[in-house]
Amino acid sequence: MSVPPEERLGFDIAQAHHVLMNAKATALRPTGLTVAQYSALLALSANPGISGAGLARACLVTPQAAAAVLKTLEAKGLVERFADAWNHNVRPARLTPEGTAVLKRADHAAGRLERHLLDAFTPHDRDRLRDLLSRCRTVLDSAH
Repeated sequence: MSVPPEERLGFDIAQAHHVLMNAKATALRPTGLTVAQYSALLALSANPGISGAGLARACLVTPQAAAAVLKTLEAKGLVERFADAWNHNVRPARLTPEGTAVLKRADHAAGRLERHLLDAFTPHDRDRLRDLLSRCRTVLDSAH
């Protein structure tokens, strides 16, 4: 069954995501981070010692993409990796002091954008939007 273009919610969601990612990339540019790098630093901040596979899951990317981001962040001195005492195939990662400082600046920049977005909605609208997006995720997760 074909769905008319004007009724395709997926396209509307994709457009909003695209605009958000472009705005976030612009906000983060002065910090020298990409959106993917910022997301990784946030995840590492919340989960020090996370593995590359865990980081991939937290950031909703492939393990290969997470490995590439980790390599770049490590080269920038923002992340350090270390040997796992129990599993020598795993190299957990954590923020360096410089990584923590850069994340603080980046989070301030991203926070301004998030505040701008939040201010466009009433608290009720925000709750409703979160509920609707959650329903979208549930429906799509059950579709395959």
